[in-house]
Amino acid sequence: MVSLFGSAVMPLLRRLDPEQAHRLALRAIRLGLGGWDRSVDESVLAVEALGMKFTNPIGLAAGFDKDAIALRGLARLGFGFIEAGTVTRRPQTGNPRPRLFRLEPDRGAINRMGFNNNGIEGYLARVTRMAGKRILIGANLGLNKDGAVAEQDYPALVAAVAPHVRYIVINVSSPNTPGLRDLQNEARLRTVLNAIQAHVPQHPPLVVKIAPDLTFSDLAALVETCVETSVEGLIISNTTTSRPAALASPLASEIGGLSGAPLFPLATATLARAHLRARKRLCLIGVGGVFSGIDALTKIQAGASLVQLYTSFAYAGPALIPRLKTELASALRGAGFSRLQDAIGTDAERLAGAA
Repeated sequence: MVSLFGSAVMPLLRRLDPEQAHRLALRAIRLGLGGWDRSVDESVLAVEALGMKFTNPIGLAAGFDKDAIALRGLARLGFGFIEAGTVTRRPQTGNPRPRLFRLEPDRGAINRMGFNNNGIEGYLARVTRMAGKRILIGANLGLNKDGAVAEQDYPALVAAVAPHVRYIVINVSSPNTPGLRDLQNEARLRTVLNAIQAHVPQHPPLVVKIAPDLTFSDLAALVETCVETSVEGLIISNTTTSRPAALASPLASEIGGLSGAPLFPLATATLARAHLRARKRLCLIGVGGVFSGIDALTKIQAGASLVQLYTSFAYAGPALIPRLKTELASALRGAGFSRLQDAIGTDAERLAGAA
């Protein structure tokens, strides 16, 4: 693994405006400057999920490569899978700037990006070029801010990406698109999912990305709705609109979704509650505040089969991935697990009450 990012580039990027730094990092990775993790994943990290075999459970969350422009470079960094998007049917610029804020004292971030992306057409062409590659690619789908009809747009997007990706995510939980989180309502979500099934009966595994701010009853209803409509998994969770009292950054009052370390307790508790409710009927992907191998193991013991990164990757860069895999393998063995699969959900009862 080339250490250029960790030793030189990352400190420089952190001096720039966060959105500018993100664009430069994405461009560098696209050009192959992020390095290449050529190591073989340890067998203890292998896991079966969503009907697929993953050599390791560490994935890149949606939001980092919205337009799928750097998939080839990202695939070299050691991820077990990559999620591209969120992409919408039509291009849109997103919300006014500034819209991305680092909360460095808290190892967190706040964003109100608003699904800025160049639309499905260009995205599809780039994702198609990755077909047949060893890396597992998922597509994260969202709605345009204006003129979208969920029961029409989501099925159209699913039909477009279905032949070219290994799993599909229906994002109904970004706090930055007005009305989107209303789709987590049991009746509305069922309508959307039934429309997808009617329009695209054959598709890769369908996953729903949810918010960490759901009540116990809403989470329970959502889980049952997903099970009954042939959804295969949940991503838990998106960013939170809540603000923990302990936040130290002066930017903590900015409007938007909070991610990173401050999200970890809430997202993990929601994950554990979903695991207890789903009773192995859904595959769960844990995301929110994973900075270490111990964090990743905690997500797994809360019920996750797979774990995703975003904010920690933005802070630490490509060198984070091999370190996380080494730490997770050590943590699994230290906890007495010879297979990752055996650790899934083993501490869910305790973690469900941790937030």
